[in-house]
Amino acid sequence: MNIAAKPPLTIRLCGPRGFCAGVDRAIQIVVLALKSYGAPVYVRHEIVHNRYVVEGLEAKGAVFVEELNEIPEEHRAQPVVFSAHGVPKSVPEDASARNLFYLDATCPLVSKVHKQAMRHNKLGRHVVLIGHAGHPEVIGTMGQLPEGSVSLIETIEDADVYVPADPDNLGYVTQTTLSVDDTAGVIARLQERFPNLTAPSADSICYATTNRQEVVKQAAPGCDLFIIVGAPNSSNSRRLVEVALRAGATKSLLVQRASELNWDEIGPISTLGLSAGASAPEVIVNEIIEAFRSRFDAKVELAETVQENEHFLVNRELRNIELTTADMAFVNG
Repeated sequence: MNIAAKPPLTIRLCGPRGFCAGVDRAIQIVVLALKSYGAPVYVRHEIVHNRYVVEGLEAKGAVFVEELNEIPEEHRAQPVVFSAHGVPKSVPEDASARNLFYLDATCPLVSKVHKQAMRHNKLGRHVVLIGHAGHPEVIGTMGQLPEGSVSLIETIEDADVYVPADPDNLGYVTQTTLSVDDTAGVIARLQERFPNLTAPSADSICYATTNRQEVVKQAAPGCDLFIIVGAPNSSNSRRLVEVALRAGATKSLLVQRASELNWDEIGPISTLGLSAGASAPEVIVNEIIEAFRSRFDAKVELAETVQENEHFLVNRELRNIELTTADMAFVNG
């Protein structure tokens, strides 16, 4: 199809989008560990929720396991990396008991939530965690404290029926990747029911989650379709789909790769919104843009709210290893 025959399309490309500083750091830790110690480097659970990233690291020599007992005896001198989502305290304890060398890639903002929960507990408060059951970050946060000292609240309905042992001695924290609006509703209901509920010392929802949601809200009105690049098990990516719809996009889809695009379902559109969850690499964003350019006379307009300059240092053991552009080209292009 020649350009003249292609229907026009405006792509509103959101900024910021894609990798946050915590995800970037976690991937760098695995890449640098492979450069420093050689393959295999083991990773407990997906380092971030993105299959493309996981497969790219596997191609470099990373081996992903769900539990530490899957690491063969002959490889126990090799490093094992804990994912960006954080792990219960029992995991590093288990690693130490097995004499494993581990590198913790927990996002510093998730670690901040752990510390806030532990502070509530130390001050005698029962901890209310607002989050999604079964999410690795929630499992990791609950695992920082003794069993029974944390209650998980997922929805406003949960907040309505929650009956604590001591209603006047509660402190809350939140999963970092939730919708800002949804979290506000749950917190408001809890505060209404329990006026003495103590907030964390700092906001738990991370800057990257907030920034990505805000720019999607700005770009969504008037979009015939809004595509979020991300994985189905990525909490922050799924929230972006919801945010786009609430903000006015006619339709919103979560897409992992361009090959998933159903062109018959997409149909004729004139304005496309495009963003990516915090675990989605820029190479896939570019892949999606090129897929639309092959079918539309597309022009890209940047919808940007803020610029992110956050950078988190990797583990001390890895800071003297050079990280090159080529090392990260598999995700950054």
